[in-house]
Formats: sequence, structure tokens, C-alpha cells
Amino acid sequence: MKTNFPLLIFTIIILMVSCGPKDDLVLKKEELSKMKSDASKLRNSIETLEKEIALLDPEFAKENRKSILISTINVENRHFEHFVEFTGSVLSKKNVNISGEILGRIQEIVAIEGMRVSKGQILAKIDAESILRNIDELEKQIELSKILFDKQERLWKQKIGTEIQYLESKNRLETLQINLEALKIQQSKTLVRAPFNGTVETVLVRLGEFVQPGVPMFQFVGESDLFIEADVSEKYVGLIKKGDSVEVSFPSVDKFLSAKISSVGAIINANNRTFKVEMAVPSLEFLKPNMISVIKIKDYENKTAVTVPNYLILQDNKGDYVFTVDESISKKRYVKRGKTYKEVTEILEGLTGDEVLIDKGFREVGDNFVVNIAK
Repeated sequence: MKTNFPLLIFTIIILMVSCGPKDDLVLKKEELSKMKSDASKLRNSIETLEKEIALLDPEFAKENRKSILISTINVENRHFEHFVEFTGSVLSKKNVNISGEILGRIQEIVAIEGMRVSKGQILAKIDAESILRNIDELEKQIELSKILFDKQERLWKQKIGTEIQYLESKNRLETLQINLEALKIQQSKTLVRAPFNGTVETVLVRLGEFVQPGVPMFQFVGESDLFIEADVSEKYVGLIKKGDSVEVSFPSVDKFLSAKISSVGAIINANNRTFKVEMAVPSLEFLKPNMISVIKIKDYENKTAVTVPNYLILQDNKGDYVFTVDESISKKRYVKRGKTYKEVTEILEGLTGDEVLIDKGFREVGDNFVVNIAK
């Protein structure tokens, strides 16, 4: 049997080209897998050995631990103040309803809501036609009565006529004059005027409406005798006293002023468990009735307090703690909190005020970690 050597050689070459590189790739992958396995075992062995050495040599543990980059801030010894804050509203003791004093129909409404007026300025007019007619009639009667009285007086001086006639004439004239003055007072009351400087809050009547005495026509707020009223939680009973100084801010206009408590309520509201507190305030241009205010009253201070920022205080099962730095090693320090106001907390126990706190990076460290302080 004859062998076809050229064909055999060609087949072998084809197999070498197609299979050779693939076998080499498989070998390399197997070798890589083996090396990774060996590396993993080696790392585990190294870690185990490091832990065993660290137990026998603490200095080795410090040197071998990876350092963490941090920034630091100092614990502060400072004057710490705590304030109670509550919301109040600007009111006026001259918040009144204005009504007419006579019966009549609204002839004209001068005032509009939000209008600022001066004392005595006309707000509305009530129809006075009937009163004016009565005044005209009385004036004519007075004119005639005065002529008659003058004649009677001349006669009486001449001893003519009786004293009774003279007195009756005089009395008639005086009575008519008194009635005229009464009508003129009534006429003046047809003009509804502002009782003091202030603002028309609400117009309660309409043109042509028939009004009676005592029926409110305008809600009117004076510009003087302003005060702030606030509802304060009953837990502050005894803390807030008449005469205490307070700081008042007005967020809507970004203004501040100092005031004193002028009145403290003696009754607890059963619905919301609060009591009323009032503060007298000056009549300033920016103050408006019903304006919202924020009142701050100092209820605690410590002139030599140890303080730290709130966000640096952490908690675990044992309590509150912070991280300090001592020779590039982090230290977990348990602390006892005092009062907190805004971003600062008073520390009653656990810190002396000389410590350096870990700031940035405080969540990445633990107790006795090696740290590197960023410059």
C-alpha cells in the first residue's frame, strides 16, 4: 500500500496551525489560575502571620497598619449659651371695630382696605338729609324766637309786661338753641372718622347699605401700642418671667430688636398646653400688625464650656463618642453631652478642652487607627 506523504504532511501542518495556539492559551490560563490560587493562599498566610505577630508585638501592629488621611479641628473652650425659641405675632392694643353712631344709609365710603389714615380722617358718610332739613327749620325758628325775645327784653327793661312773659321768651330761645346744637352733633356723627392713626384692615359695609348704631363698619388697627404675643409651652413655666430680656427677629424683613417681657399669662390653655407671653415693642416703621416674629430667651449659659460640633458626635451601644488624635493614632473617646444649640454641643464629661478632634475622615477611622493628618 502506497502512502501519500505530501497529503499527510499537509494535514499535519493544518492541525499544528489550528490546534497549537489554542493549546498554548489553555496552558496559560491554567497557569494564571494556579498563580492566583497560590497568591490568595499566600495573602491569607501573610494576614494570619501579621495577626499572630501583632498579638506578640504591639509596636509592629502600629507600624504595619495602613494610615488614613484625615483633617483635624481643636476642641473649643468657649462661652456657651442656650436659647429657647418660639414664634409670636405682632398685635396692636388699638385693634378695634368702628361703627356708626346714628341710623342711616351709607352715602359714601371713602376708606379702602389697607388704607393708612390719620386721626380724624373721614372713612365713610351716612346720609344726613333729614338732619339738615331739621337744622334749617330750627334755624328759622331761632331767628323768629330771637326777634320776639329781643322785643320782650326791651319791654321788660321798660317795666312793660310781666316777668313770666320775659322768662318764657328767653326759655323758648334757649331751648331752640340747645336743640340746634344737638342736631349739629348728630350731623357730625354722619361722618365716620378714624379714632387714631392706623390702617383700615377690613371694610364691612357697602354703599347704600342701611346701618344702625353699634353695627361694625370697619375693622381698624392702630399704629401705636404694638406688642408681640406668643404661646409658650407649659414646660417653660417658671423659666420665663416678667421683665426678662429677649431677642426678637422678624424673618420677613430681616430685622432684629431687643425687648422685655411685659406680661406672663397665669393660665395654661387646656387645648394646646401653652400660656400667653407678651412683649412691648416700639412703634417702628417696619412693624405691622400680624407680622410673624421669632423670640429667643436665654435659659442657660456656661462661660467655660467644652464644646464640639454636633456632626462629630457618634453613637454606639455604650453611648456617645468622638475620635481624637494622639501621636498619629486615632482614639475613641466616650463623652457625656450637655445642651445643644444650633451646630454646637456642650460636653460635660470625657474631654478637657485640650484634645484634637478628627474632622474629615472621622467615619473611616476606628480606635487605635494610624492616621495621616492632611496639611
